[in-house]
Amino acid sequence: MKKDIIIVGVGGQGILLASRVLGKLAMDAGLDIKVSEVHGMSQRGGDVITHVRIGEKVISPLVTEGEADAIVSFELMEAARALPFLKGQGGRIVVNSQKIEPVTVKIGAAQYPEGLEELLRAHGDVLELDARAAAMACEAPKSVNIVLLGAYAAGEEFAQEAWLKAVEACVPPKTVEANRRAFLAGWALGEKK
Repeated sequence: MKKDIIIVGVGGQGILLASRVLGKLAMDAGLDIKVSEVHGMSQRGGDVITHVRIGEKVISPLVTEGEADAIVSFELMEAARALPFLKGQGGRIVVNSQKIEPVTVKIGAAQYPEGLEELLRAHGDVLELDARAAAMACEAPKSVNIVLLGAYAAGEEFAQEAWLKAVEACVPPKTVEANRRAFLAGWALGEKK
């Protein structure tokens, strides 16, 4: 098995936690994993990208452009920015429909791009979902990241229980139940695709 995954979003959305869950899942399965995180201006709402590579033996932590099996994006524009990483055939995109305006848009120096949904659909198999609404519906409002991870996981080969075990190992103990609900809500959305 070999998987190259790009996880993108805006600082504070839980991208690093999502990559830790993937790491735990891979280690529990006896696989090698390498993760490379670029935090950038994450403390100020800037973009964040994480490269996750899983396989029998992984040498480099970086996903090469055109080689990612999947993009998991916590924000619509960040998914579009990550498109160069997606492989041409068989690439998956799991994207939160949420739009977070960058500072340049907020101050009027730029406009949020239109037509991002169509752009994404032209480049891969896209599952777009409102992860925030799903997290709110299952009473886990701070678990948007886990909803997205659940939606991604539904299309992958690992069993649901293996994913849940990894989630439970990586989140704070007092949030296990909320994150479990969030993951299962995301899984249900991913199965509908």
